[in-house]
Amino acid sequence: MRLWSLHPSYLDTKGLVACWREALLAQKVLAGQTSGYRNHPQIERFRATEDPLTFISHFLEHIAQEADARGYNFNRGLILRAVADPAVAHIFVTTGQLDYEKSHLLGKLEVRHPQRATMLADAIPPVLHPLFTAVPGEIESWERP
Repeated sequence: MRLWSLHPSYLDTKGLVACWREALLAQKVLAGQTSGYRNHPQIERFRATEDPLTFISHFLEHIAQEADARGYNFNRGLILRAVADPAVAHIFVTTGQLDYEKSHLLGKLEVRHPQRATMLADAIPPVLHPLFTAVPGEIESWERP
């Protein structure tokens, strides 16, 4: 499971669809609707918020917005919480985590979508998923490199 802190515009089609599906799975975990993946480290930062379901809903809404921009139709009916203003919620993410994710995604994009790899490589600093705000620091404790 990979819930990217980077802006979804960097993801290729395969990555965008995977992120949507994995975030939906994370939402099920946070809602107590599945027994699998309950201890997955990617979910820790959502659990650490005051309202995990609202935050994962915001995450999903931004993924759906990127899908809309590309002419795809992701089913927002699967999002458990209505998102009135997705710009309101924020989760802090360290610059070390962002560097790790950028490197990890570049490796995937260099093979699958070289144009997006170039776009990401040239982004200094990269644009973040709107849910996240960067703060100085090392790779996140929940990351499993």
